Amino acid sequence: MEEQYKNPATEEQEIDLIELGRKIWSQRRWIYKVCGISVVVALIIAFSIPKEYKTTVILAPSNVDRRAGVAQLAAAMSGNLQSPNAQDLSPIVYPDIVASTPFLLGLFDVPVKDSQKQLDTSFYTYLDEHQKKAWWKYIISAPFKLLKLFSSTQESGLTTEDSGIIVISKRKADILEGLKNRIFVSVDEMTGVITLSSTMQSPEISALMADTVKSYMQSYIISYRTQKARQDLNFTETLYQESKENYYRAQQTYAAYVDENHGIISAIYRTTQERLQNEMNLAYGLYNQMSQQLQLAKIKEQDMKPVYAVVQPAVVPVKAAKPRKLLILVGCVFLAFVGACGWIIFKDFFYP
Repeated sequence: MEEQYKNPATEEQEIDLIELGRKIWSQRRWIYKVCGISVVVALIIAFSIPKEYKTTVILAPSNVDRRAGVAQLAAAMSGNLQSPNAQDLSPIVYPDIVASTPFLLGLFDVPVKDSQKQLDTSFYTYLDEHQKKAWWKYIISAPFKLLKLFSSTQESGLTTEDSGIIVISKRKADILEGLKNRIFVSVDEMTGVITLSSTMQSPEISALMADTVKSYMQSYIISYRTQKARQDLNFTETLYQESKENYYRAQQTYAAYVDENHGIISAIYRTTQERLQNEMNLAYGLYNQMSQQLQLAKIKEQDMKPVYAVVQPAVVPVKAAKPRKLLILVGCVFLAFVGACGWIIFKDFFYP
């Protein structure tokens, strides 16, 4: 009896699927037309989106950095949180550094060139005045531009900084947000390899900015990592100069006293001479010690500088990375096919 109860439902479901297939097949010409229209729409969309070129730079850490990373990992596993490199800058924060507002604002004054478009201007002007957009974006932004024309308020394009607080205009803020999507940095936590990419509408500017960001990032990392070493070096140089002056002063005092009392035989004279000689020797010992410390501080500052090998330099891209015309075409045709089939199946519910 259970089999007799289930079989009619199964047969009814099979009949419904066959009927749906026949219904869709009977409307295949209409589906072809819808897909054909979607091809035209996809081509319009694909060719309306401006081309963008992507440049990728790959940096590999030196052996010193890898050994330091292993040392930090061993210290963490052993429970020693105060490792020798506890104040070091972790590569994990490199993407946050590049995406920070001060870092991106520093790129605005970089001069850029495009030989094909005969463009020679600053990077900010390029982003502000020489960016193409799809035609529908002009239509969408038209009402907002009209509102700005009737608005009495004007934005200042100046960037000010007071007590660590950065104040920028809304236009610059919008450009900064767009720039964050054009410059990307990722770090492989296992190998320490840094991948940096720059996506621009000009292939030459894309390669130039990728190389510029690489240089700026390296300078920032070197400045941060050597900050403590540079402070120690400056302090050591100050002590070195003081010990040098004290030694020369004690030497001159001793020599002047010997010259003035030459030939005098006196216990007071010998006592004073020995005291001045001891002070001179003490000053010389301190001077010699600070000279060695100064050399060690210079070596330490040099050792703290990270070295990255450029695995993949910035190369001017030949092919555009965006838009992906084939992907847009396939996506539009697929959506049109699914929509047409759905309309054929469910139109009777809307128009019985």
